[in-house]
Amino acid sequence: LALDLQESLYSSKVLNAVKPEKDVDGLSSINLGRLIHGDAYNYLVPPAACAVMELLEDLGGKTVLLVGASGAVGAALQCMLQREGAVTVSCQWKAPQLQTKLHDADVVVVCSTKRDDVLLSWIKPGTTVISCSLHLLSGKSSSGEQRNHIIYDTNMVKTTERWIQSQQYRKWDLRCLKLQPLSPVPSDIEISRAQSPKAVDVLAKEIGLLTDEIEIYGQTKAKVRLSLLERLKDQPDGKYVLVAGITPTPLGEGKSTVTIGLVQALTAHLSINSFACLRQPSQGPTFGVKGGAAGGGYAQVIPMEEFNLHLTGDIHAITAANNLLAAAIDARILHENTQSDKALYNRLVPAVNGVRGFSAIQLARLRRLGIYKTDPDTLTEEEVRKFARLDIDPSTITWQRVVDTNDRFLRKITVGQANTEKGFIRQAQFDIAVASEIMAILALTTSLQDMKERLGKMVVANDKKGEPVTAEDLGVTGALAVLMKDAIKPTLMQTLEGTPVFVHAGPFANIAHGNSSVLADKIALKLVGEKGFVVTEAGFGADIGMEKFFNIKCRASGLVPSVVVLVATVRALKMHGGGPNVTAGAPLKKEYTEENLQLVAGGCCNLQKQIQIAQLFGVPVVVAVNIFKTDSAAEVDLVCKIAKQSGAFDAVPCNHWSAGGGGAVKLAQAVEEAARQKTSFKYLYSLELPIVEKIRIIAQKVYGAQDIELSPAAQSQVDRYTQQGFGNLPICMAKTHLSLSHQPERKGVPTGFILPISDVRASIGAGFIYPLVGTMSTMPGLPTRPCFYDIDLDPITEEVKGLF
Repeated sequence: LALDLQESLYSSKVLNAVKPEKDVDGLSSINLGRLIHGDAYNYLVPPAACAVMELLEDLGGKTVLLVGASGAVGAALQCMLQREGAVTVSCQWKAPQLQTKLHDADVVVVCSTKRDDVLLSWIKPGTTVISCSLHLLSGKSSSGEQRNHIIYDTNMVKTTERWIQSQQYRKWDLRCLKLQPLSPVPSDIEISRAQSPKAVDVLAKEIGLLTDEIEIYGQTKAKVRLSLLERLKDQPDGKYVLVAGITPTPLGEGKSTVTIGLVQALTAHLSINSFACLRQPSQGPTFGVKGGAAGGGYAQVIPMEEFNLHLTGDIHAITAANNLLAAAIDARILHENTQSDKALYNRLVPAVNGVRGFSAIQLARLRRLGIYKTDPDTLTEEEVRKFARLDIDPSTITWQRVVDTNDRFLRKITVGQANTEKGFIRQAQFDIAVASEIMAILALTTSLQDMKERLGKMVVANDKKGEPVTAEDLGVTGALAVLMKDAIKPTLMQTLEGTPVFVHAGPFANIAHGNSSVLADKIALKLVGEKGFVVTEAGFGADIGMEKFFNIKCRASGLVPSVVVLVATVRALKMHGGGPNVTAGAPLKKEYTEENLQLVAGGCCNLQKQIQIAQLFGVPVVVAVNIFKTDSAAEVDLVCKIAKQSGAFDAVPCNHWSAGGGGAVKLAQAVEEAARQKTSFKYLYSLELPIVEKIRIIAQKVYGAQDIELSPAAQSQVDRYTQQGFGNLPICMAKTHLSLSHQPERKGVPTGFILPISDVRASIGAGFIYPLVGTMSTMPGLPTRPCFYDIDLDPITEEVKGLF
């Protein structure tokens, strides 16, 4: 941006309105500051000052008088002349000592219009005189006009070159944060608060994000815009690593902690670019029984209270969008039941300023109905009826309202009891917000356009003829997209050691696929560069989260994983080996705190099974043994030995929880080595297979079932979805995560069981069919003593207490 203004208009307010990177005049305060500090790459010399310098040679020791110099040009000239060894003197035209200074100067630079009473005879013979009127700012001086335009062109070229370079991939210049681990290890929130995170704009710049690619939320969080994908579209992707686990137990495996520890090791200790991509936690478990999900110990995302509470409002946006659609369903049923075809049509297509017209989404519905008319007054009575009536069958409504709180009393409710709803009462329920199909869509979408299309495809009910009714039919797609337009952008945060993290999406891992977003992974893979690593986590055990990651998420993204990190603990393996049940809050029994090689060996069957499941997909496995202080060396060695014998590429003990990234360096090295192996990635089943056959393949090959058994209701739904054209979607099994079977008490590797399919449902917008194995709660409840008893706020410091 080149300015062409009158001299009187060159105020600092005007000059600083130009972005420094566009300032070819070189007159903004930021540009001038960079010039004075000698930041050679980032500044541009004002053309007038540059023209003067090109005309002058051998300035060492000479006295240069700047007459009438002011503002940025005068400051730039002084700085550049002094760099060349000249003695600079400034003087205004009205100065009483002007005549003396003109006589003593070797070079005179006239920076503004000469006064008539100043005589040229005051200048000694042989003095170099350069006229540099401020009109040179716009290239209009009669003296040196051509040279000034050349310098303008040079500045234009420099600016353009810098812009082009800024758009290209840049090597990271990451300053990692130092850790000083304490023993015993303090609470998670104490560790988090003891570390001072980098400002998020600093982190963004370190990893190659441009200023206009981030939207800052406070000091430590920022949304990243999807435009980055277009800018770096030719940049090769880095390596893609999935962290999964053995079948979960109440003792915990620590997948999130391993994910964070691994990226801290890769980047802070091995100087390899890496990104962690995590799910956003629901506030339900945070205030319920599970607590936060930011990792733990010295391997966490910080600030952990911001990670666990609200973040940047994505879940709230999902709640608003979900409940808008729910409201639209009930309102439409009410209005259709209380109005004639004509009255309903006139209200759906009202006259505005005497003119009636269909909205864009209404025109799209007309086309789907085979009506190609654009004038509302030309529809026949039959066409009016077809357009105006969705004829939703209330008994088939599958779309529920949501709230991000564990509230068991919302599991079954009655809506429509007010007199204003005219007796249209029906039973409904609330789900927890992360169980909404909109959350699954957010996690699987690849662009704004893709998200909008998926939102429109969401099936909310059937009509009375058995045909699906969608969000698009209700006319709400555009409004949902507006509510979700910011939520689609991943949130940038950091680990305790200052390495980058994306937090984005958090779908349920049972009725949905339980993985963070495709978009976060894609952006991170571009940012880390070809030799970098993106580490993401799958919910629950490998039999659920990993299987869905491969068969659902990888199909949606087109990305191919390089390595699976399978997390196990000695304590959890002991439970799978027949150890006693564990009660939350009660002291652990001696089987878990004392060495017991027999229980460990017995439980390793579950680890072996999960390794075999990963091998079905052709991806190398590295086992991470998450160390606890009660583990003996013999127990850890036994797990590593059995894992390697079972086909794992490597098995590594790690203690990142107590030591940070330094405790996961060997794991990072094993992952780096495994990523060099050739993979033969493949999906478990073809989408073209019938729905029942795809369910059977998962049940037999992944869970180890003998066969499946569908209830009459499940078979009816399969037939309906097939008839409606949804038979080619992938399968998202909704079953207990506590066992490979459908019975949570059966640990280890159950065999010979028949997997019962009680119902089959569909998330058409997200793009999968989800069979229900037994009953599946989508609204958790609060325990007798929820976590909120320990959560508090200091009113003086505003510090959050009690989160873990």
